[in-house]
Amino acid sequence: MKLTTTQVEILTTLISLFRRKGGAVKGDELAVMINRTSGTVRNHMQALRALGMVESVPGPKGGYRPTSQTYDTLHITNLPGMTKTNIYRNGKIVKDVTACEISFTTVQDPKTCNGRVKVLGDIRKFHDGDIIKIGPTPNNKLVIRGKVIGRDDTRNILVYAISEVITLPKRRIREWVSNNRATVEVDNTVKVAADTLLKHEIAGAPVMDNNTIVGIVMLTDIIRALIAGSINQKVWNIMSGDAISIDGDASISSVAKLFDQHQVNNIVVVVNGKPYGVVSKKDIPQDRITIGESIIAPTMSA
Repeated sequence: MKLTTTQVEILTTLISLFRRKGGAVKGDELAVMINRTSGTVRNHMQALRALGMVESVPGPKGGYRPTSQTYDTLHITNLPGMTKTNIYRNGKIVKDVTACEISFTTVQDPKTCNGRVKVLGDIRKFHDGDIIKIGPTPNNKLVIRGKVIGRDDTRNILVYAISEVITLPKRRIREWVSNNRATVEVDNTVKVAADTLLKHEIAGAPVMDNNTIVGIVMLTDIIRALIAGSINQKVWNIMSGDAISIDGDASISSVAKLFDQHQVNNIVVVVNGKPYGVVSKKDIPQDRITIGESIIAPTMSA
């Protein structure tokens, strides 16, 4: 079906507002978003209704809503339980905006790597030169970073030069941690803790008190104590308290979120209720492809 550019703009905006509100969209709301008069929107809606692209909802809470034909025509997926894929602009999340389609447009070009993202929401919030981050996507945890080089307001598409593509492997965290089950007792000396880490060739271990995890001691903690001449000091004096733990069957992306949420550098991995190992933030594996010089420093958060 051949639609005019204005009709495409109206329908794309209608879908964005409909998803945001969870209900019918009034003509005045559409008019404000696309900078048209209410009369212009009303005239186009009559034609779109005749084409089966929109439905009218009567009543005080009424308005317009898109039909399944609208999604098909605009190639926008409409499935129940769909999860939002955030877009960040210059380090800050853009509210009421989500990515619904991502594509790479210059795959065979050896000098450039550009992409396009179809946006649901107000695309006018983005401008040439903006640094953006898209993702992570719900399933593959894909994150794309780049710089905006173009904008198609009619089709709600951003064109960007890609600087970095990152994915987190879809594996369990226990597969990335050494299965040594080594622990240190809270009343052990620094020397005993050092011997334990060296014996198992690990950088850190959970600290236990009566079979309860009470902290984490890392090799760096031990080195600082040794430099200070405190070789016989108890571990509880040098450990990091309030240890955060996670089940070994959790995904790597879940661990990454936990690092961001609690702002810690080490997390205890637990399997069947018992310490399995310690994972550090720097241990989180990332399959990263950088194109040229990275224009955004890699971080776990935006």
